[in-house]
Amino acid sequence: MFTFLYFKCLFILIYIFNENLVLCKEIKVFGPGLQPKNIVMPARYFFVNFTSVNESSYDKDLSRNFAVDISGKSFKKDHCRIWVNTLDRKDGTFIVRYKIYETCTQLTIGIYYKNKHIQNSPIQIEGPIQPDQCNCPNPVFQSWLKDYGCSQTYKQIEKDLIPFQRVEMKQQIKKIIDKYHRPESTSFCHYVIKENKIYRDCYGKHVGFNMFADNILLSLSRKTVMPDMEMVINLGDWPLIHKNGEKLAMFSWCGSDDTLDIVMPTYDITESTLENLGRVTLDTLSVQGNVERKWSDRETRAIWRGRDSRAERLKLIDIARENPDLINASLTNFFFFREKEAKYGPKVPHISFFKFFDYKYQINVDGTVAAYRFPYLLAGGGLVFKQDSSYYEHFYSKLTQWEHYVPVKSDLSDLVEKIKWAKNHDTEAVDIARSARDFANDNLLPQHIICYHAVLFSEWSKRIIDGVQVREGMTHVPQTDFECRCESYKGISHEDL
Repeated sequence: MFTFLYFKCLFILIYIFNENLVLCKEIKVFGPGLQPKNIVMPARYFFVNFTSVNESSYDKDLSRNFAVDISGKSFKKDHCRIWVNTLDRKDGTFIVRYKIYETCTQLTIGIYYKNKHIQNSPIQIEGPIQPDQCNCPNPVFQSWLKDYGCSQTYKQIEKDLIPFQRVEMKQQIKKIIDKYHRPESTSFCHYVIKENKIYRDCYGKHVGFNMFADNILLSLSRKTVMPDMEMVINLGDWPLIHKNGEKLAMFSWCGSDDTLDIVMPTYDITESTLENLGRVTLDTLSVQGNVERKWSDRETRAIWRGRDSRAERLKLIDIARENPDLINASLTNFFFFREKEAKYGPKVPHISFFKFFDYKYQINVDGTVAAYRFPYLLAGGGLVFKQDSSYYEHFYSKLTQWEHYVPVKSDLSDLVEKIKWAKNHDTEAVDIARSARDFANDNLLPQHIICYHAVLFSEWSKRIIDGVQVREGMTHVPQTDFECRCESYKGISHEDL
């Protein structure tokens, strides 16, 4: 999926075992940001890995002497507006993110150590290279999927769509509206994608979360011509379609063992993808570059902060108070159990999510449904203790207990025992933490989130058998106007679409 470039024989001065050593090793440069013409994202990114350096041999001299410069030309001038952000993972790996604000005719990526290009730098990329706001869709969807580096399928998608092999949407829509249109308790939107335009009808009192569904559909339709389809997207936290009821096709951000909802990436990780280097500061890349302490310097306790959205969270406070040497846990807000604030308060101020990783151990307890912070805990390089739960997100089926996280019983009765195990097995604990970060980098980065949506919607569109029509009165969700210079795809220009 990623492009790899290998840079050999860079001389790096590092400090190991109190000796200064000059090493000649490979440097790996890889990631979708090296294919900016094919892989359009709000923020492109790639990794630079100094293979001879790890957390124990890391020296700040590496960070001080590493630099990246990304520049280009636009159609109007010799300078293209680009913002570059470099994150130091402090283990010999740098994450480079860059955001393009206009169509670039060419791009140059320079990677430097001690003010000198590393071998094979600079990297020259011919344009046009589009910013994410450009509405320049590739008309051949399957070609775009391949160029974008998407997987052909996902096991979770296959599982979710088993009950829906042939779907008559007119009947589905009517039945869903009849059964679930309860304005005070449920909210959902019926979406139609027709000729790569987005339309919707929303039902319920609280429909503000339709902006998250709007944004991913608009983002995809700027990149490629989407297949015609229609779907119903649940705007609430709880999955709705019970297994013992009629099989109705509802797309939700969270699934459960008792429901049939078709699971999409959560609105939280989707927003962090679409607002990367924008209004969102927490994402699976930024959390890796903002951890200040290496593993050996972190406090050997577990940390948790959150609101009172589940009884087990109150139990966690009880356990933490009984074991302050093992757990630092507090509630930040009371809503569901306000009458118990005197016992479980006082509520404490929020802390930066990045400060969680001043501690070796992180606790993941369900909220109203699955706790949507889980991807960022995995990416941060801490050891995650995850409560057993019937709720799941789109990626849970790919996780393995004791490889990516430490399982904890749903009632948290073995949490103390598991934390004590980690304290006495530090080597195993850090190996699990690193495997979790590797999992996040292989499955939960922006490219993966965009691909999952695209493959899911594509597979869904194949199952609709009664045609796709825009209903009278539906709201058109327009693209935001943005000045672009779209290229042609095999003789088909954007204006012809």
